[in-house]
Amino acid sequence: MNKINNIQITVQCQHLPVQALQEDKYAFAYHVSIINNSPQSVQLINRYWLITDGNGKKTEVHGAGVIGQQPYLQIGQEFCYSSGAILDTPVGTMQGYYELQSADGNWFEAPIAVFSLAVAHLVN
Repeated sequence: MNKINNIQITVQCQHLPVQALQEDKYAFAYHVSIINNSPQSVQLINRYWLITDGNGKKTEVHGAGVIGQQPYLQIGQEFCYSSGAILDTPVGTMQGYYELQSADGNWFEAPIAVFSLAVAHLVN
């Protein structure tokens, strides 16, 4: 969980064994909760992810919003969404940040702490 600028971000992930598109690929779903605990409304404008597989291969993903949306979060409001990543290895990590704009026009980043992507029973 991360709580910077009073934006609380939690991420949960799971391996999707039947979802891999090809052999030797590993599909993961991640579920994100963003709660606006700041004293004003905010809008999520952009996202940035750094995905690292078990071999150290890094992939960067950045773009507008999340899942095709640039949600507004009123004070105290929560926005949840799910998405996914496909890795070449059964373990990896993700980290990143959201770029948000507050109601007074200020831009800021809300970092997303490193979290693991791992096939169950491979990591103790």
